[in-house]
Amino acid sequence: MFELTKKILVRVSFDPQLFQKELSKGIRWMKDTEELQRLREWCIKEFGVIYPSIVYKAFAPAKG
Repeated sequence: MFELTKKILVRVSFDPQLFQKELSKGIRWMKDTEELQRLREWCIKEFGVIYPSIVYKAFAPAKG
């Protein structure tokens, strides 16, 4: 799932709304916490400058 999510995010990175939607979907699909951590680190590295609020919000711990 990690590699597939990376490919999708790169392809939709031109559109912030689509990027946010696909990132959220990728996070929901992943069950392995190690894989999720790798995705978080990769997203920060690749998209942290372009979409910092989207990336950090997506990986923020759920409140409630």
